[in-house]
Amino acid sequence: MEPYKNFASYLRKKYGQRVQKISINLPFSCPNRNDKKGLYGCIYCDNISFLPEYTLNQKSVSDQINEGINYFQKKYPSQLYIAYFQNYTNTYASPEILYNTYMQACEHEKVVALSIATRPDCINDDIINVLKEISKIKQVFIEIGIETTYDKTLFIINRCHKYIDVINAVKKLKENNFWVTGHLIFGLPDENIFDVIQHAKNISALQIQCIKLHQLQILKNTPLHRIYENNKEFVKPLSLQEYINWAILFLEHLSPEIYIERFTSESPKDRVIEPKWNQIKNYQVVEIIKRQMKKNNTYQGIKFFSP
Repeated sequence: MEPYKNFASYLRKKYGQRVQKISINLPFSCPNRNDKKGLYGCIYCDNISFLPEYTLNQKSVSDQINEGINYFQKKYPSQLYIAYFQNYTNTYASPEILYNTYMQACEHEKVVALSIATRPDCINDDIINVLKEISKIKQVFIEIGIETTYDKTLFIINRCHKYIDVINAVKKLKENNFWVTGHLIFGLPDENIFDVIQHAKNISALQIQCIKLHQLQILKNTPLHRIYENNKEFVKPLSLQEYINWAILFLEHLSPEIYIERFTSESPKDRVIEPKWNQIKNYQVVEIIKRQMKKNNTYQGIKFFSP
């Protein structure tokens, strides 16, 4: 038995086999980049770093899905797929454009669901209506960039929204029966290991279905890179062991009802300034976390208290 609730097990149980995400790159922007809220985005943001090569040239959604399937089916010929609208803010367009874009993914027979990444301040009634129409055809996962549950940190990282926006977006999505996955970053400026306990409590209170964790990475040519070059005290990248300790402490205080989808983020090594962690892969970090949790006789939710 695994020491945490694994999202992959949910997918396998629901669809009866392995399910793989395929990243889709859309020509959308972000309100934090087009002067609606800001110009330069979050200080750590470098969307190019986590996009597969097949998404880098602007291609149709259908072409990207087909290329992604061609890449993965060599190893897993029978698996199914989730169309993952990943980069920037994937609800930041007109309802008509969003509907037509999502429908392209729905048309592929091997795509069983859509996963749509967005900001909490880019969810409104018009967007909800589009998502409801799509959900009649395919399962829809909404991924909300939470990043931190502290307003002070949101300000430091130039996120240009507050935590109340997360609460309101999650409430609206849950009222309409959407699956909500949150993103949370460990190692942000001015946060320490004890803050992850409060983050776990705050995330649990949201009653979302799933969480994705990853380490703060300092990537080339981002605002964070420039800040780090001038002030090494502004942010101190976590060592691998520090990150593992943070992740386990978070899990111990997290509701046992929340699935865990991911523990780390991987970026091309030529773009990563810190932390490098000797280019360890996500699955290796997962195994280390599992071993340490089993060694410590601990598990997700062991210290969770429901108010």
